[in-house]
Formats: sequence, structure tokens, C-alpha cells
Amino acid sequence: MVKKIEVKTSKREEILDITREVEKAVASLGVEAGVCYIYVPHTTAGVFINEHADPSVVQDIRETLARLVPYGAGYRHLEGNADAHIKATLVGTSQVVLVEGGRLLLGTWQGIFFAEFDGPRRRKVYIKVLEG
Repeated sequence: MVKKIEVKTSKREEILDITREVEKAVASLGVEAGVCYIYVPHTTAGVFINEHADPSVVQDIRETLARLVPYGAGYRHLEGNADAHIKATLVGTSQVVLVEGGRLLLGTWQGIFFAEFDGPRRRKVYIKVLEG
């Protein structure tokens, strides 16, 4: 079974902590041990795992991606959102987390983040847990 999380972003570029929503989805699936797949089906958004105790880490990530891949830097893509496609490629569209005791095996400081690069939009995040 696949669970869907809906994410509503309010800015062109935004990084949201979705750890709790993913944890709830995993718990609702009732799998005690296995592998959780987190997948974002969008070409201008992504998902990553990093520190969620200090919000400045996420701010540093967003600002560094903006410097590496600036908006409006003369890309060939005609829609004007080529930077968003490139950032999503760098971040990636999926993550894998082990599940044990019905819970995600994240490290003490780790959180799961949805990265929006072409908002504001309504987005989907799919969660699937394979038992094993």
C-alpha cells in the first residue's frame, strides 16, 4: 500500500520538515520492520535527509543551492524554471529509511525535508513501506 502526503508550499523556494507526516504515514501502514521509500513525483521538487535540530542548516542548504544554481542565469529551458529542475536533480526525488519497531530509524539529529524549487504549489509525497 502507498500513502500520500500533500504538501502546500507558499514560496518559490522553500524547504519544509515533513518528518512527522512521514512518521504518521509509516505508523498507519502497521509495518513493524522493513524499508520505507519516500518519493516525490515532481521535476522541480525533491526530498532529502539532514539535520533538523538547527534550522540554520536548512537555510544554509537553500542559500548554497541558490548560489550554485541561480534563478534566471540564461538557461535554455523556455519555461524560466531551469534552475528548479537542476536543483531538484542535485537534491534527488527519493530517500530510503529503515523501519524497526514500527518507527523510522533516523539518527538523533536527522529529519526528512521536502524541497520546493518552483512554487508556490500543491505537491505530493508518496510513502511505501516494504515489510522484511
